Amino acid sequence: MTTDAHLSVFEQLDLPDTSLTREAYAYVARATPVFVLHHSVRSYVFARAHAQGRGLRAGADYDDELLFVSCVLHDIGLSEEGNGDQRFEVDGADTAAAFLRERGVEKRRIAIAWDAIALHTSDGIAARKGTEVALAQAGIGTDILGVRRESLPAGLADDVHTLLPRLDLAYALSDAIVTQAKAKPHKATPTTFPGQLLRHHLPYGAHRGWYDLLAAAGWGDKPLGAAARRRAETPQQVGTLFMEYLEAGDIEGLVSLYEPNAHLVPTPGTDVVGTDAIREALQQLIDSGARLKLELRDIRQVDDIALVSNNATLTRIGPEPVISTTTEILRRQPDGGWVHVVDDLFFS
Repeated sequence: MTTDAHLSVFEQLDLPDTSLTREAYAYVARATPVFVLHHSVRSYVFARAHAQGRGLRAGADYDDELLFVSCVLHDIGLSEEGNGDQRFEVDGADTAAAFLRERGVEKRRIAIAWDAIALHTSDGIAARKGTEVALAQAGIGTDILGVRRESLPAGLADDVHTLLPRLDLAYALSDAIVTQAKAKPHKATPTTFPGQLLRHHLPYGAHRGWYDLLAAAGWGDKPLGAAARRRAETPQQVGTLFMEYLEAGDIEGLVSLYEPNAHLVPTPGTDVVGTDAIREALQQLIDSGARLKLELRDIRQVDDIALVSNNATLTRIGPEPVISTTTEILRRQPDGGWVHVVDDLFFS
C-alpha cells in the first residue's frame, strides 16, 4: 500500500492516528502478506466496537493507542522477521516488544502488548489479563471465528470488509501457521494451537497428541478399567479378542475394540456411530446369546491403518447361521493396540 492508501484507511476507519500507530501499521504492511494486515486492522475495529458495546471509553477505560498497536502487531510472528523458535504467538509478542522498545514505549505498556499478542489464542486466560488484552482477543476472535459477530453494530462488518477484503483470511492464516510449523516442528508442540493445526496436516500418528504423550510418559499409567484386558497387538488379533469378549459377555471389552467415533454395522442396513450407540448394539448381541466365528480372508496394512476382511459366521440368533464377509478398517492407537474405525459385517 502507498502512504496515501495508509492515510485513507486511517481516515475512513477513524483509526487512532499517532506516530506509533502509523509506524506499526507501516511495519506490518511491509513485513506481512496483505491478508494479515487486513485481518490485524479489522481485529482492532471489532475490538473497539466490543469496547463501545460494553460502555468502555477510549482514553478513560482503556489505552486506545495500545489496543491498536496490539491488534495490528498480533500476527507479526508469522512474518519472516518474526519467525523464531517459539510458537508463533510468543515469537510475535517478542518481536512486537522489540519494536515498541526501539520507539521508547514504557515498559508497563510493552508488557500489556506482550500479553495481548502472546495470549491471543488462549481462551480463558486473555480475558483475565486486563482490558486491552481482553479486547484484543475479542476483536481477533470475531474476525477469525465470528465470535460475537452478532453484537457488532449493523453494517460495520460490511463496511470494513469493503475497505479491507478478507482474502480467505481464516484458511490463509492457518496455512501460514502450518508452513512455519512444518519447517520448525518445535514451534508447534502437541498441546498448543499451532500443534493442533499441524496434526491435521501430517500422516496419522506423525505428530503426537495428548494420549500419545501420556503413553510415552514412562509412568505406566493405563486407561481406567482396561488393566485386565489384553490389547490387540496386531490387526489380526482384533477379531480374536472380539470373539473372546462376546463369548464372555464382556461389553466393555467389546467396546474397547472401537475408537470413540467408530462406525459399526451390526445388521444389514444399520449403521451406528460412537461409543454409546456401539455399546447398545453390542449389548443386544450379548443378550441374544450370539456367538461369532471369524476367519481371516485378507489384510492390507499401511503404517497405522489396516483393511481387514473376515469370513463371519454368526450363530444362536435364529434357526440358521448368518454367514457374511466383513470389511473392517482398523487403526493403531497411541498405546500400540489396534481397534476398529469401521466395522461392517455386511459391506460385501
